Amino acid sequence: MKLRLAGVLLCAASLSACATVTRGTRQWYVIETDPAGAAITLSTGQTCTSPCRLKLKRKNAFTVTATLDGYQEATAEVDSRVRAGGVAGVAGNLLVGGIIGGVVDATNGSMNDLMPNPLRIHMLRPGETPSDAAAAAAPGEPAPAPNPQ
Repeated sequence: MKLRLAGVLLCAASLSACATVTRGTRQWYVIETDPAGAAITLSTGQTCTSPCRLKLKRKNAFTVTATLDGYQEATAEVDSRVRAGGVAGVAGNLLVGGIIGGVVDATNGSMNDLMPNPLRIHMLRPGETPSDAAAAAAPGEPAPAPNPQ
């Protein structure tokens, strides 16, 4: 009887992390640069060439560095924030009574999303400022996003 109860409790505990099951601990993350072709390095160690799409852990914030010959190096911060889908997972834990699942979801990052996504970085030429780039935008076109340094 005790063995059966232990088995039931173990199964319930392993299935109660709703956000982990429905959203996972990783997400697809997109990095774009203007112009394309910049070498991208994340503070977490991953690298790619823009535009790129990486499967990243939702749990931790990180820094993105973009480099391209003929342009200034650009950096941007990416945050890890609790989003609506993560809150829904926690609500599922509470409805099912999975306190253990709530703790798992809260600690493994499955309730979070990496923001902003996609990340768009406007690369500047040496000596160029964000206001110079905005002034150079053609009439009727939106000004390029400032370099998020």
